Amino acid sequence: MKTSLTINGTEHQLDADSRTTLLDALRNHLDLTGTKKGCDHGQCGACTVIVNGRRINSCLSLACMHDGDEITTIEGLGQPGNLSDLQDAFVKHDGFQCGYCTPGQICSATAMLQEVKDGWPSHVSADLTGDVDLTNAEISERMSGNLCRCAAYPNIVDAIRETAEGRK
Repeated sequence: MKTSLTINGTEHQLDADSRTTLLDALRNHLDLTGTKKGCDHGQCGACTVIVNGRRINSCLSLACMHDGDEITTIEGLGQPGNLSDLQDAFVKHDGFQCGYCTPGQICSATAMLQEVKDGWPSHVSADLTGDVDLTNAEISERMSGNLCRCAAYPNIVDAIRETAEGRK
């Protein structure tokens, strides 16, 4: 099936089986291997990418469903020598250990910070219409779909908080 995907600002023409997941299209057809295959069941978040501004688990979505969509992967957020502010904060706060979950964590946190900026409440938000205070509970709730087997969570939270404060 022919599908047009705009990934990290570049248009790609994909000709793949209609059952190909977005994750497999990225990794196996387009050689964008930053997005990781963790559980392949949407439970770990290692495959998180941003589609049209919203974070999704790419292992649960078919590539053909995203014809014409804007997709951002970890490769589109920054490059060595030109990291995003969030990537810099992950390095500064050692927000990774083995690094396997890091691309999904950073993509998810990038979209999550935009959700906060846009005023989206979470399950633990005290006020549904006001500014969100990024407490530990708020960040943990919003990042709950991204697991880290190395348990670098305190450092991930610190990196996200510092980035959010720097963007104010």
